[in-house]
Amino acid sequence: MSTTLWILIYLCFSLVCKWILSWGGASYIKGWKSIFFLDTESSSWNEEQVKMMTLFLWIGFSILFVIGLIYPEYRFYKLKNSL
Repeated sequence: MSTTLWILIYLCFSLVCKWILSWGGASYIKGWKSIFFLDTESSSWNEEQVKMMTLFLWIGFSILFVIGLIYPEYRFYKLKNSL
């Protein structure tokens, strides 16, 4: 996976996270619609829970993004190919 694609994936993910956290996305996807964005067990989550889970996912993926920038061999395709 090229560095450009890696950055593009991160930017798209960050845009979705920003929408959920700041631009009213959490109120739109709370309840059963959050299953498509977060987890199968999230069908009864309220707005604050959706925002908190999104924040945790964003922080976690940001750490993976930085690791992937520094060490390209740790990007997703290597993990998939090594299994």
